Amino acid sequence: MPLTPADRSPMPATPTVDFWFDPACPWAWMTSRWMTEVAQHRDVEVRWHVMSLSVLNEGRDLDEEYQQLMDDSWAAVRVVIAAARDHGEKVLEPLYTALGTRRHPGGRRDTDAIIAESLAEVGLPAELAAVGQTDEVDDLLRASHAGAIDLVGNDVGTPVVAIDGVGYFGPVVTPAPTGQAALDLFDGLVLMTRVPGFYELKRSREDGPAF
Repeated sequence: MPLTPADRSPMPATPTVDFWFDPACPWAWMTSRWMTEVAQHRDVEVRWHVMSLSVLNEGRDLDEEYQQLMDDSWAAVRVVIAAARDHGEKVLEPLYTALGTRRHPGGRRDTDAIIAESLAEVGLPAELAAVGQTDEVDDLLRASHAGAIDLVGNDVGTPVVAIDGVGYFGPVVTPAPTGQAALDLFDGLVLMTRVPGFYELKRSREDGPAF
């Protein structure tokens, strides 16, 4: 039986989007730029959170190059968590943008300098950088990371995006959609989150992130 307009559920008036990122991940960066594009044109509430590829990959047998990346990635997530602890969650998105712009389209890997410059750009104390070399905020980091894993399980990476509490790994996109294409993708994701039992839609990646 065909649906009538009255049968169709309306879109939520103001969807709540929870977005988990690791500043080291280029795919999370691409998806975050899509989400910021959507937020400019749609009435959405975006809440930013930190997850950590370093935490996710603890104890796994990694090749030397990726293990080096994981070792290097602790500092940024610790600094972002410390910044949110001391200055509120409002600093998460601008600090992530400052870090990610340097690392991804900027192509830089000098982590200490990236962190120092990003803290200065956002107007945060330079002393926060020192937290990156300690385990001072690791309990908070692991709790934030667990918020994503509790939604989607361990067999994932970054980003994790949840809409009104229903989360998935992804979407993984390149380049980041803009304009109507960005809104179409968001609307499609909203619809998928409303289908109970929908778990996965995937194909092999043929292109790298196009910043």
